[in-house]
Amino acid sequence: MREGLLWYDNDPGRRLPDKVKRAATRYQARFGQKPTMCYVNLAEFDDQIEEVNGIRLRPVPNILRHHFWLGVEVEAVLAKAG
Repeated sequence: MREGLLWYDNDPGRRLPDKVKRAATRYQARFGQKPTMCYVNLAEFDDQIEEVNGIRLRPVPNILRHHFWLGVEVEAVLAKAG
């Protein structure tokens, strides 16, 4: 991703898919398109959920807990252009 939206959600009553959906709604409102990728903290990643509404989830160690970085994959952008 070249740019994205960093979303914070520490509500313990909200499940991971719901957090991603809320973040994706804000991303779409701000950038006018749907995100395709969401980076999440390793500790919060649920390996049973690899995708939420067409948004791939990728666990990474450099995202803080309760934070979600959403955007459009560069590969997806290049595929549309080509």
